Amino acid sequence: MTVETAAITAIAAYCLSTGLWVLRQNRGLNTVFPQVFALLALSAHALSHGLYWQAHSGPDVHFFAALSWTTLAMAAITAVLTAHRPLSALGILVYPLAAVSLLAYWRWGAHTTSALDWRLKLHASFALLAYASLSIASLIAMLYWLQDRALRRRHLQGWLGALPPLVQTEQLLFKTLGASWLLLTLTLVTGLVFVQDMLAQHLWHKTVLTALSWLVLLILLIGRMRWGWRGARAVHWTLGAMALLALAFFGSKFVLEMVL
Repeated sequence: MTVETAAITAIAAYCLSTGLWVLRQNRGLNTVFPQVFALLALSAHALSHGLYWQAHSGPDVHFFAALSWTTLAMAAITAVLTAHRPLSALGILVYPLAAVSLLAYWRWGAHTTSALDWRLKLHASFALLAYASLSIASLIAMLYWLQDRALRRRHLQGWLGALPPLVQTEQLLFKTLGASWLLLTLTLVTGLVFVQDMLAQHLWHKTVLTALSWLVLLILLIGRMRWGWRGARAVHWTLGAMALLALAFFGSKFVLEMVL
């Protein structure tokens, strides 16, 4: 299979999985088929990057490639969550995003490789997983906020009715936030240990923004444990942490690679 064939297969499978999740939500169809197409999309998406990596003896980690890698991780997390919980809304949001990011990579990507040793690859992997995990947490936070508002107004209809009970959505949100904080911790530690000459590599601002995101998540998790923070406050802190990490991970990357 060629790189292009794998990418086209992934995009088509993402679209089919999204459509089947919509039908499942509206008509109560079986969850097996959307999950099968999601797994096919994930496999083809990963294969497209793997084949490129093999052909060019290294990974592409430029802006659109990093975006594609991140949405692949988000789609993988989504596949795990939707396999055990009624979270079809999450698949409907994430899978089209993964398809668009993969299409953007093959249409506008730099398609150049970067020489990274195992230490930098480890650091980059933790950063990618942290961003993907916090992105999923942000989507769950928005679904949680919409569900909570609908319950308060006694108007829980349509796709909101397909979500888990509010308590379970809240528990899933904070479990995902805890995983995001742990991955961010590993990102910062490996960055400080393995990355040299941060000023020369224009990495100091990424480190500062990532550390601020880490601190915001830590305060939120402590607030949850000690004072029972929930609802709109939890959503606002989650989105704040996500905004800081987005600036650190993609904002600076966009400026350095696409603008300058």
